[in-house]
Amino acid sequence: MKVVLQNLTKIFPSRNKKVDEEVVAVNDFTFEIPDGKLIGLLGPSGCGKSTTLYMICGLQKPTSGQIFFGDDDVTELAPENRGVGLVFQNYALYPHMTVKQNIMFPLENLRGEDKLTKEEMISRAYEAAKLVQIDELMDRKPSELSGGQQQRVAIARALVKMPRVLLLDEPLSNLDARLRLQTREEIKRIQRETGITTIFVTHDQEEAMSISDLIVVMKLGVVQQIGKPQEVYDNPTNLFVAKFLGTPPINVFKGYVENGKLYLSKAEEKPAIEDDAAEIVTENANAIAPSMKPGLCVLDVPGIPDKEVYVGIRPEGFVPNPNGKFIASLSNIEVMGRDVSVVCKHDAALSPIVRAIVDSDSQIDADAQTVAFSLKPHKVFVFDAETEERLYFEVK
Repeated sequence: MKVVLQNLTKIFPSRNKKVDEEVVAVNDFTFEIPDGKLIGLLGPSGCGKSTTLYMICGLQKPTSGQIFFGDDDVTELAPENRGVGLVFQNYALYPHMTVKQNIMFPLENLRGEDKLTKEEMISRAYEAAKLVQIDELMDRKPSELSGGQQQRVAIARALVKMPRVLLLDEPLSNLDARLRLQTREEIKRIQRETGITTIFVTHDQEEAMSISDLIVVMKLGVVQQIGKPQEVYDNPTNLFVAKFLGTPPINVFKGYVENGKLYLSKAEEKPAIEDDAAEIVTENANAIAPSMKPGLCVLDVPGIPDKEVYVGIRPEGFVPNPNGKFIASLSNIEVMGRDVSVVCKHDAALSPIVRAIVDSDSQIDADAQTVAFSLKPHKVFVFDAETEERLYFEVK
């Protein structure tokens, strides 16, 4: 089932009666969710992802905009008539009912032409339970199940209605690390087997990137970027998206561009060169006193005008090179088996540490005071220092 959101907006009134300041939870969200795809709504707490989900299922009414399931406008339709299955973060299972009774419960409320016989309900319940691999637990109560099993019951209960759209609101938040990995793989398997259009809300970028066909990155109710997970990771549209995606996170530096060359130091800290020194600079750049040098150019960025910028470098964008132009103070080397994490410091970095992920075969002297790298141009992103929007340059 294709889901179309047109200019979807949700505004909550201010809770402070003395201050008439409305809260815009979702702001002009327009997006077409393809039929049979798994979409991840991703962003920090308060970005509007759960509000968007609740508007799709009908639990919250949009302030403006429309919602379509296929060609049907369901904006004003009651939740029970939309044909959606919703899985909450806290499972919301009935503790006094068995697994079978919990799964069958939505079917018992069907009326009219949709009403099923007892045998049909039991058959549908077992089909859903088998899909999530809990058909041997049908006679147990929720208190007798692990967290992962309870989550599977909640998913089976949502699937048993054969919904047109499946909605998952941070379904893995209450699970431990191992169960989260296992359950997210199960969710992807179930979605592929059923072909149900699925919308998955999470603040965990690793979860969203690992199972989603498309991800929607949100911030303060505004969509920042939509695309395939790898495409968004490789080509972030602004600094927020670049920082939000990636583990370890991207390294961000303050810098500036001058004559198509990128420098990692604050523009205001560039030393002023006196007029009488200009001739010396022209004749022999190496003759300038070290204090007068603006720093090494770390990369050519043709096409970007001279300005202050933020520079994002992915951890995997560093290549150990004794002659490299990126030089940092070495703090520590962490051996991770297949890879090595080089922890260092740089004066232009916005965070206390800079982390580079390099091949374990790389020869790095752990006792050295500094470490030098060359940079992979396609792993370096430049952003306007004022707008934080991406500035593109030609990668050679």
